Amino acid sequence: KIRIMSKSNSGTVATLDFEQPIIEIERQIAALEARGEGEGVSDELATLYATRETILTKTYSDLSAWQTVRVARHPARPQTLDYVDLMCRDFCQLHGDRRFADDPAIVAGFTRIGPWKVLLVGHQKGRTTPERIACRFGCANPEGYRKALLKMKLAEKFKLPIVTLVDTPGAYPGIDSEQRGQAEAIAVNLREMSRLRTPVVTVVIGEGGSGGALGIAIADRVAMLENAWYSVISPEGCAAILWKEANERTNPLAAKALALTAKENLANGLIDHVIREPVGGEHRNPKATAASVQAWIIEQIGELTRLDSETLVRRRYEKFRRIGSASSKSMESPYTKWWGIMMSRIRIPMS
Repeated sequence: KIRIMSKSNSGTVATLDFEQPIIEIERQIAALEARGEGEGVSDELATLYATRETILTKTYSDLSAWQTVRVARHPARPQTLDYVDLMCRDFCQLHGDRRFADDPAIVAGFTRIGPWKVLLVGHQKGRTTPERIACRFGCANPEGYRKALLKMKLAEKFKLPIVTLVDTPGAYPGIDSEQRGQAEAIAVNLREMSRLRTPVVTVVIGEGGSGGALGIAIADRVAMLENAWYSVISPEGCAAILWKEANERTNPLAAKALALTAKENLANGLIDHVIREPVGGEHRNPKATAASVQAWIIEQIGELTRLDSETLVRRRYEKFRRIGSASSKSMESPYTKWWGIMMSRIRIPMS
């Protein structure tokens, strides 16, 4: 059932400025439905629903890069634990890194997705204010990445596929995190995930920011939801570096320069597939989105489990080595083109 309006935890309606015409129509629909059946109400509702679908389709078929970022951050967008409810069975959550603490920003546990027993690892931003503070809005500490790797090694031991769900603006940059080895923890994950002898499948379900995302995204197959973003840095971080300030003018420019949308990441060879979202975004129909994500995961695991471990590791290594590669014969690899576009944007006047 499609949600008419998404609400945040404070009870207020969570809206985006470019959705205002849609929200107004949804208010009219809600008012008519509350009024109940009457003369002409059914016809009027049918007209409003048709108008709503038309505007939704038009709006979401032509989102800018910055608008895509804002949709990916929608407070009602499903998170890892929502996907556990929507597409998993027999979930058994695992905690702790056996070194320091348990990080709630990273969720890990054994579960079933379709016919497969898997290890699920994903970012969690939290829903209520206390949860968000505890999860640091999805920004994991070093113990989160060490927990993820510890559980992945356990899955490798039992020859179980690994599924990761990425949704983070980046790794937590606090002083305590740096003191406990944030960069080292992520670097070790990159190295160890690249040689796991079991299938690894990743889906970017919301935000995919920098090393915080890559720390659980070195996979055999990587997909993105249609309105997710995946980049080396957030638009605000990029804008703060290039224009010395992040604001309403510079953030959209940075988002466009970073080529961070799912479509651009696919064209640049950085991901393998784009998973379509329902009209109006994932937050309007989480069940349909989860069904699409589940179907893709099941298909990929089915293909990857046919490969022996040596072939898996070799192909994964070759996959990531190809990113950014160039030769004397052809300097026009997708990543080279992307880099050229980004560098040309850097040279635009700062005034």
